[in-house]
Amino acid sequence: MKSRQQIRKLYLVTILTNLSLTGAWVAILAARGFSLVEIGLAETVFHICSLIFEIPSGILADLYGRKRMLALGRVAAMTGDLIMILSRGLGMVCLSFVFHAMSYNFASGSGEALAYDSLKEDGRESSYEGYVSTSSILYRLFGGISTLCAGLALVLGYRIAYGISIIGNAIALSATLLLEEKKPEQTKGEIQSLPRKIWDHFAETFRFLRQQKRALLLMLTNGLIGAFDILLLFFLQAKLPQAGTPNTLLGPLLFAMELGGVLGAQVVLHMKKVRYRHVTLLSLGLVLAGMFLEHTGLYLVMAAGGFLSSFADDMLQIRSDAKLNDMFPSAQRATLISVTSFIFSVLMIVLSPLAGWFYSVW
Repeated sequence: MKSRQQIRKLYLVTILTNLSLTGAWVAILAARGFSLVEIGLAETVFHICSLIFEIPSGILADLYGRKRMLALGRVAAMTGDLIMILSRGLGMVCLSFVFHAMSYNFASGSGEALAYDSLKEDGRESSYEGYVSTSSILYRLFGGISTLCAGLALVLGYRIAYGISIIGNAIALSATLLLEEKKPEQTKGEIQSLPRKIWDHFAETFRFLRQQKRALLLMLTNGLIGAFDILLLFFLQAKLPQAGTPNTLLGPLLFAMELGGVLGAQVVLHMKKVRYRHVTLLSLGLVLAGMFLEHTGLYLVMAAGGFLSSFADDMLQIRSDAKLNDMFPSAQRATLISVTSFIFSVLMIVLSPLAGWFYSVW
């Protein structure tokens, strides 16, 4: 079946996209002399751009093809890597983050949509959940391997690390071009109505959220706890070396924290009888415990806090995704998934500079 080959190719793209020496970018920027406040501002720029491009990128994928958007995402990533190599100050770093945000948005949802369409063509839609599960494991595993290379990136220097990243993205681009997709049918009227299509997607989304305030509350709760976790893990990349972590141990500790998410994703599958409210409270408690452990100044204990936080985040994320998708109407599912990411970006924009100040002072 063609879909089996397509799925294998998508797995390969996932692996190549997430395998990089620059996964611990916070540690790399900190080693270059940037303060945690500056790093927080750069993270804010990333999420502002992600917020701007999130929903329009999904519409462009529908109009011009998911394969094209995936390929464009790799080109944007290579551009961001090149700018980072040439960067001298915070301005160039922020510009690099703009392109990395675009690469994230162009890839967001496109692979999933392409996988579903391929499976549907072969009448195998029921296999889609298995694809998402395997894809998530690969994302965590190879993202963790990337952070495992943090010490190597610091030894090699950021220019060499980002140069290797460019090569990796070029290979990922080549793999992306091997994907198969039917050419989207377009008319002149459809192309001219793109701004209207974007507006209609926003309008449909807000109508649903006005009627389903519970769904909005779930999005906000999940996004807030997820933001706490992501920011804790990001700043631990900078705080662990300050706490005396040897370069050779930094990567393994960051990798171990990523494995917390893998464990959380497995544990929640055995908690189907536990109410969502209780899973949320448990997750919040574990994330706050992780933040408390970060302030001990003992790098092994700090890493344990990151593990707990990652565990809690993935545990809640999987339960929230299942609950929200049960609430989303099929006709608006893709748009509302984009809005979930949109809300997360808004929260990160607000919290990133505050977290930079918090982790600098405390």
